[in-house]
Amino acid sequence: MGSGQSSEKLYCNRYLDGKGPPSLVQQVREGVSELPRGASGCQPEGQMTWVILHRELPRFPDDNTVQINYIFPDGIQTEKHPHPLRPYSGLRICAYLPDNRDGRAVLKLLEKAFNEQLLFTVATNKDGEDVVTTASIPLKTQPDGGSAVDGYPDSEYLKTVRRLLKDKGIE
Repeated sequence: MGSGQSSEKLYCNRYLDGKGPPSLVQQVREGVSELPRGASGCQPEGQMTWVILHRELPRFPDDNTVQINYIFPDGIQTEKHPHPLRPYSGLRICAYLPDNRDGRAVLKLLEKAFNEQLLFTVATNKDGEDVVTTASIPLKTQPDGGSAVDGYPDSEYLKTVRRLLKDKGIE
């Protein structure tokens, strides 16, 4: 894992309904720790890589940007998914963090959560199709535009993600 793994350009996808996941505030209010601490999730097989972009995020003027690339190919659901033996559509999505001490710490935690299969899941979208989507940990899928579009600036994002990951046993 790390920078330089691929020179192929990835285009970030939005969420299935075009609105994105619930806001961080909504997720915290509703409580998102449905899995017991240390439990493995039901994330399908996929890949997580990251690269450093030489651009800054809003409110991080002195830092580069870490772009995390998540790739999930189409597949067949297992017994840990909603409809075993049915196919699901894969996903290609990017997430962004500032390339600083706090951003790198969150990157390590996200990598650990990914390896424990806690970041993504298979779910049925509004059209009745089974697809890979994010689970309960929010990702910043836009480098800018504010928290309303899952972008920066969002002064509480890094703290909130660390807390949500800690609730899942990721420290």
